[in-house]
Amino acid sequence: MAKKSVEYRQEKRIRLVRKYAARRTELKAQVMNLRASAEERFAAQLELQKLPRNSSPSRLVSRCELTGRARGVY
Repeated sequence: MAKKSVEYRQEKRIRLVRKYAARRTELKAQVMNLRASAEERFAAQLELQKLPRNSSPSRLVSRCELTGRARGVY
């Protein structure tokens, strides 16, 4: 069994990812837009960096639904 604090931390990350998903995709599109000026792209990149680190989907850890174990398949 995983510690409850680890499970709560994961739940917080899930909430943050859902909360900032639209904003994050919008900013990423602005950064990748080659038709925009360099200043606009740089400003979008700075705004993207200001978002909480835990709002990135790559910060999520796949956990077992039953035990909460990281990378679990039970």
